Amino acid sequence: MEAFKVNRDIARLIILQRIELTSPFLKRLRKLFGRYIFSNFISKYFVNITDIGKKYYSLMKNEYEIIQNYLKPKQNILSVGSGVGGLEILIYKQNPNIKVSFVEKNYISKKIIYGWDNNNLEAYNNLDLLETFLKNNDIEKNSFQIFDFDKDELPKEKFDLIVSLYSLDFHYNFELYRKYFQEVSNRETVIIFDTIRPEFFKNIFEEVKIIKTDDNTLHKSKRVACKYFKS
Repeated sequence: MEAFKVNRDIARLIILQRIELTSPFLKRLRKLFGRYIFSNFISKYFVNITDIGKKYYSLMKNEYEIIQNYLKPKQNILSVGSGVGGLEILIYKQNPNIKVSFVEKNYISKKIIYGWDNNNLEAYNNLDLLETFLKNNDIEKNSFQIFDFDKDELPKEKFDLIVSLYSLDFHYNFELYRKYFQEVSNRETVIIFDTIRPEFFKNIFEEVKIIKTDDNTLHKSKRVACKYFKS
C-alpha cells in the first residue's frame, strides 16, 4: 500500500485539512482568487485525486513514524480532530486489534482560516465521508466509532492513547477538552498533540516530552507527548 483510496469529495477534504498537500498550481489559484473561492469551488473541481491519495499516504506515514513508539497492541485510542483518519488507518494496519473513537465536527467552513480560533467554530470535515474513507481503506467497522462533537455524547471509557495532530491547542484551546481528558485518562494514558505553547503544559502534566518541532507551519509549533495530569 503506497497510496490511500480516495474519491473527489474526500480528496477535497484532505487538502482543506492539510493545505501543504495542495499543488503549486492550486496554491497560485488560491492566492489569486482568495480563500473563499478556493474552499468552495477550486477545491471541489481541480484536485488530482491520484496525487492526493499518494501524497496523503506519504504524509501520514511520516506522522506514524513520529508517534510509533507510543503505539501498542490492543490500545483504545481517542482521536480528536484527525481529519479523514489517515494516521489511524496506518496504526490499524500494524495493530488490527486497536479500537479508535473519532471526535470530529461535521461541517465545512465557508472560508479556510488556519489561525487560532478562540471559539472553536472552524471545521473541515464530513462524518459520512470520514466513515467512507475508513471503510474503503480496510478498517473493520467494529474497530472504530465516530462522534459528532456538537451533537453526540462523547465516549466515557478510559483511553490508552489520545491523539490530536495540528488541531488541539494549535487551532483551539486545550482547555476545551481538559476536563474531559482527565475523565477518560488513566495513570498511563499518553496525550499527543501539536501546540504553539509547549511550556504552558508543564503546569498541567507531570511529564511533557517534545517529539517534533515544526518551523514551517503558519504557527511554529511543537508536538508534545504528555502524561500524568497534576492534581
